[in-house]
Amino acid sequence: MTYPFSNTTLVKDIVNEMPKAADLFKQRRIDFCCGGNIPLEQAAAERSVDIDELTNDLVQLYNTEENSKDNPAVWTDSASQDIINHIQKQYHLPLEEELAQLSPYVTKVAKVHGGSHPELLRVYDLFYELKKELLEHTSKEDAVVFPMLNLLDDPNVENKDEMINHIIELEKEHDHAGAILKELRDITSDFTPPLDACGTYRLVYKRLEMLEADTFMHVHLENNILFPRYIGA
Repeated sequence: MTYPFSNTTLVKDIVNEMPKAADLFKQRRIDFCCGGNIPLEQAAAERSVDIDELTNDLVQLYNTEENSKDNPAVWTDSASQDIINHIQKQYHLPLEEELAQLSPYVTKVAKVHGGSHPELLRVYDLFYELKKELLEHTSKEDAVVFPMLNLLDDPNVENKDEMINHIIELEKEHDHAGAILKELRDITSDFTPPLDACGTYRLVYKRLEMLEADTFMHVHLENNILFPRYIGA
């Protein structure tokens, strides 16, 4: 398999291609921002990092991101439990990790550049509102709603209307998360960083755009494939 990087690829270019590579570099104290204009092998050597180990981690990250690309058509005729398992594995667990990893970048960019780019202060507020919303939402799905969907598969289940109301409430929460993402896209000019943006600034915008894409697919699987099986039943 051909990968979009090698030992001679500039660190900043690797992060541009795979934004989550920033986490691997951060763990090893490799500067991907101001000091990112050097080859991977040089950056590793300067920090006494094992280049083979780092490359293997980058390959694993690349393969994970490639394999995670979703195809909604696959799930249209799948069993509900298979869809639930997929949502939890593909979206809930990675979402929790991504929100935790992205938070310090958002905070840093707002703190450092908020004075000259005041929209970043609003980005900060919206991100943390979205983070709280999504974590509470996915926790509710895992603990309450998904187990409840299994009960609704029984045609003789009691309190069916009450259970369906829980699903409808989740869809309203999806709408709220979508509104936050829309405002984030609007105030960032479609996640387009300004010309003077540093590497971390650009990273935040790129990963916010990736978060938007993942959230939309997550919501699509629930609103348009999974939940209608029960609301219309």
